[in-house]
Amino acid sequence: MRTATTLSVLVLGAGGIGHAVVTSLDTGIGRVDPFKDMKNRPNAGRGLNLLLVGTDGRDKITEEERQKYRLGGAPCHCTDTVMLVHLSEDGRRASVVSLPRDSYTELPEHTDATTGKRHAPHPVKLNAAYAEGGPRLTVGTVERMTGVKISHYLEVDFTAFMKTVDALGGVDICTPRPLKDSYTGLDLAPGTHRMNGGEALQYVRSRHIDGAADLGRMQRQQRFLAALIHRATSSGVLLNPVRFKEVTSTMLDSVRADAGFGARQLLDLNEAMRGFSPASSEFTSVPLAGDGSGVTVKGIGSTVKWDPVKSKQLFRAVRDDKPLTPRKDRPAHPSKSGGSGSGESGGSGSGGKGEPVKLVDVKPQEIRVQVYNGTATDGLGKRVDDALHATGFNTTRAPLTSDGPDAHRTVVMYDPRWDRSAKSLAAALPGSELRAVKQQGATLKVMAGTDYKAVTPVRAEEAPKGEFGATTGDQAVCA
Repeated sequence: MRTATTLSVLVLGAGGIGHAVVTSLDTGIGRVDPFKDMKNRPNAGRGLNLLLVGTDGRDKITEEERQKYRLGGAPCHCTDTVMLVHLSEDGRRASVVSLPRDSYTELPEHTDATTGKRHAPHPVKLNAAYAEGGPRLTVGTVERMTGVKISHYLEVDFTAFMKTVDALGGVDICTPRPLKDSYTGLDLAPGTHRMNGGEALQYVRSRHIDGAADLGRMQRQQRFLAALIHRATSSGVLLNPVRFKEVTSTMLDSVRADAGFGARQLLDLNEAMRGFSPASSEFTSVPLAGDGSGVTVKGIGSTVKWDPVKSKQLFRAVRDDKPLTPRKDRPAHPSKSGGSGSGESGGSGSGGKGEPVKLVDVKPQEIRVQVYNGTATDGLGKRVDDALHATGFNTTRAPLTSDGPDAHRTVVMYDPRWDRSAKSLAAALPGSELRAVKQQGATLKVMAGTDYKAVTPVRAEEAPKGEFGATTGDQAVCA
């Protein structure tokens, strides 16, 4: 979960900052050697592969933070989160694959990094590889499970995560439903929230919100990572050398990395990743066997096993540098097209293709809508109907004209029994008024006013679909 911090280092490194500033950051990185004496490694594919791990280290957490954000307890000295990040060879895409910490695996014969005891081969959960053999055994285990050769290793803890979010001025997280976890203290009402470092840590740590447990938590971690990228790329940090150095120095204060990752790599990424945005990122988790609920294995407890066929297909796509989400409208690389990399804009009354999609509680396809033109402007009703239909709403395709006075403000009229649907529709019509009408029935009505500008794309917050279940970052950030 704290690996979001480290990926943002890559994003920040993409800014045109200059060699002197970036080189001075090298001294803040703690060094490890996860590749020492490694043999029988996979062949290198195209692009760059980074193994990002988040540990539960909390040595630098203050007592006040420990109490306020419920960070008590002894650390397990294991990896809370493991993510494989693939940066495409052309610099236009980052593919993030979450590896469940409870994934079933088998460790080879090795020496315990803590006790010095020699272990015979034995089954464990993936996060135990770090506890028994540190970064080297973790890298070796992931390479053996995925067949993907790791280019660099990056590791962060609680402190780095919190400080980075604070240095960026907070990160925006949106949710269409309440999120509450008594274990972490997370308590979010529906809506958009600007979170500081401690609050963001509660969000990415929470796994007692619903029955999805760790799998639901991984989805929230990916959503947070997309929001972090959005914040870093839209806040001006990349173009301000002073702010860049301040934020990046804060991040690197608690980061550990292999000796091959440093200032030179940040400068190389600068050229490769110009124009990077949430739309350039894609997120998924390893496909699991069966229904993903896991099995109990004697000696290691509840664990999850990967789908042997789908997981191989996923990591083959990573090795071959192929996108995990088919996108026809990916922004072209600036150096090749001369564009800004922000995607297309425009359309017939709806948001541009590159604009963030707002999360709602009910699928637009499940919401029946009758549109009325409440103004004297010819064709407005059809424009609104077309735009709502284009973003997925089940409109009647037969807009009507109101016989009353001109409406200055767009109104969504709804039966109180369908209030969740009404809120989802209103999210697509920024600035509209919600008006409850008893006994109206299941069909919602939109009275288009003179204030109507465009429809904001929306989608329901649900597990992504597709061959690898991947989703792009622009679908996860707040509008």
